[in-house]
Amino acid sequence: MKAFDFGLRDWARREPNRRAVKEVNGATTSFAELERLANRFAHLLRHAGLRRGDHVAAVLGNGPHILALAWASYRAGLYFTPVANTLSPGEMSYVVANSQAGAVIADQRYAAAAQNLPQAQNSAHHFYALGSAISSYQPLEPVLASMPDAPIADESPGTIMLYSSGTTGAPKGIWRPLPTIEQIGDGPPPFARDLISLFDIRNDDRYLSTAPLYHAAPLRWSLAVIAAGGSAVLMGKFDAELALSLLGQEGITVSQWVPTMFHRMLALPEARRKAFRAPRHRAAYHAAAPISVPLKRAMIDWWGPIIQEYYGGSESVGLCSISTEEWLRKPGSVGRSRKGMIHILNERYEEQPTGLPGTIFFSGATSFQYFGEPEKTASRTSPQGYQTFGDIGFVDGDGYLYLSDRLDDMIISGGVNIYPQEIEQALDKAPGVAEAGVVGMKDAEFGERPIAFVRLMDTAADRDKLRAELFTYCREQLGRTKQPKEIRLIDVLPRSEAGKLLRRTLREMVEASR
Repeated sequence: MKAFDFGLRDWARREPNRRAVKEVNGATTSFAELERLANRFAHLLRHAGLRRGDHVAAVLGNGPHILALAWASYRAGLYFTPVANTLSPGEMSYVVANSQAGAVIADQRYAAAAQNLPQAQNSAHHFYALGSAISSYQPLEPVLASMPDAPIADESPGTIMLYSSGTTGAPKGIWRPLPTIEQIGDGPPPFARDLISLFDIRNDDRYLSTAPLYHAAPLRWSLAVIAAGGSAVLMGKFDAELALSLLGQEGITVSQWVPTMFHRMLALPEARRKAFRAPRHRAAYHAAAPISVPLKRAMIDWWGPIIQEYYGGSESVGLCSISTEEWLRKPGSVGRSRKGMIHILNERYEEQPTGLPGTIFFSGATSFQYFGEPEKTASRTSPQGYQTFGDIGFVDGDGYLYLSDRLDDMIISGGVNIYPQEIEQALDKAPGVAEAGVVGMKDAEFGERPIAFVRLMDTAADRDKLRAELFTYCREQLGRTKQPKEIRLIDVLPRSEAGKLLRRTLREMVEASR
């Protein structure tokens, strides 16, 4: 059997007792322990009848099991789909059925949503429960313990099949053909290799994962750090005070965030923020959602020039990044391309001139398909074969990319395209505003008009007075068509766990009020 996993297995042989994973409850897992767990999972999947090209789904929390299962699936030639443990029973059933999973592994903590999966219409014949038993599930631990901890005999490379977040509709599986051993060559697995190279991940790195591992970035970053010989520190649920403490106590070198987390840490008492020390912290990466210029400046003022931003997506068709130094010269940019070539195309799929917005496409990366969704795949693919995450933006004369909005979120008012993010960025700079979200509302005359939802910094402020001031501010800062027809003050903006603004929820609020 030709070796093709030069990540976890390599470090388990070289430094078996060194820590690979630490959970915030204090539990640790060494490289050797994670390796044995991955091998047992691979044998379990074979025992369940899964063969190369089959699919496995997991409803798990943050911990070594989801990481070991990802590695096992990779070695067993399977498609591994982590399922968000926050989904409703119906949503969870949809993902399991749509992914054509032959086996499901679920944590008993999520029994309320997962317990009916065996009775639902899907292709899974084997259900295993981690922890206390879930009705109709087989207990996982005794079955795993009975499996060999050596590699399976027929290893071949699989891959991760992630699902899009579903913020603009039903989640979609992101599918690519399985690689061959010859295509893999020597080195870490493909899901880790590009991250190690692009972000200079080192074997002495300690990475703080602040978000659930069913999301693309936290999962792939944790796997990449371990593949490189580093250690992943996993938070179960984000807590601003705990995150700050872990950065210092665990000697964290690399961390990952979404803008909402920055908001929460900056809201901590001033004395706590001033007392913060994390001398080994060399890079704090943020992504997943747009960040306002004032918020990013505040983080740079606090943490210094270690704030790094990147722009990508689960579809992995391209990636841009920008350092603190670059961003201070190009505020608002998400950087230049590090993976793939950027193309800004208009509605006729023609290249846009420098500075003019259009749909952001990339070429040069491995193409993807939405699993079983050829029409949706076609909607994200240009006639030239370029592919897009579905975002709108422009490139300046120096090649720096700026995001305008999501293609699905664009408001068309009186035939004019309006980008909600542009209005949100203007409102973010208004006095007294903590954050804003903008969607379109139906309008008899214009078709659609923008409506703004605003969270105030001071919840005790005079709301009528501030709303009037915001209307005045918008008239001064925005063109007539971009000015919100209505401004609603809201205590909390709806966001996904990845920090993405849930505009769909805002639209539902608008419709409910009508």
